[in-house]
Amino acid sequence: MNAKAKANKNKQSVREFFGSLKYALYIMTHPFDGFWDLTHEKRGSMAAAHVLVILTFLTNLWNMRFENFMFNPTRWERVNIWTQIIGILALLLVYCVANWCLTTLFDGKGRLKDIYMGMAYSLTPYILIMNPITIISNYVTKEEGAFITYFEALALGWAAALILVSVMQIHDYGLGKAILAIIFSVVGMMVIVFLVLLFFSLVSDAIAFFVSIAKELIFRMY
Repeated sequence: MNAKAKANKNKQSVREFFGSLKYALYIMTHPFDGFWDLTHEKRGSMAAAHVLVILTFLTNLWNMRFENFMFNPTRWERVNIWTQIIGILALLLVYCVANWCLTTLFDGKGRLKDIYMGMAYSLTPYILIMNPITIISNYVTKEEGAFITYFEALALGWAAALILVSVMQIHDYGLGKAILAIIFSVVGMMVIVFLVLLFFSLVSDAIAFFVSIAKELIFRMY
């Protein structure tokens, strides 16, 4: 492949990436068609989904750091950035795994990749609304705080509605089945977290047991 062909291929890849990222705006206003085409017509991409997840991390940190203290009591000096990032990432991944495990048992059509992309694209309203609201919060009075609260609720509610529609379209579920799938996915998340914590607890106890035996042997030998 010559240099010109390689450059054209790279340009095409960049255009496809930005096209799939821009598609998140279409999903916001046309969620039913948007999520169907996202997976069935390959309109989305994992690269764009990763970018949206990263932007969600940054939006959350931006909000905690710069939102007016009257609306966000978080003390920035006590915030561990890595804990926040790992916490959000773990929550997202555990939800995707729980939803995939559950829907696989109940005729869900979506793959794990599709669930992840649907979740990532659903976060677009949160990104687009929370960033300007964080700035605006520093220029309003406490009495005008209802404005901030309303738009924060709108961001979360809009994202939650998109998640519901993504489950419906990706798995080809009706509304009732999609709601039940989300509820049981949350239950599944709790089960997964419990099993992971139990596993690490057992491993920790086992390591402590063998360490104590080793110390005892060394003590008796020397």
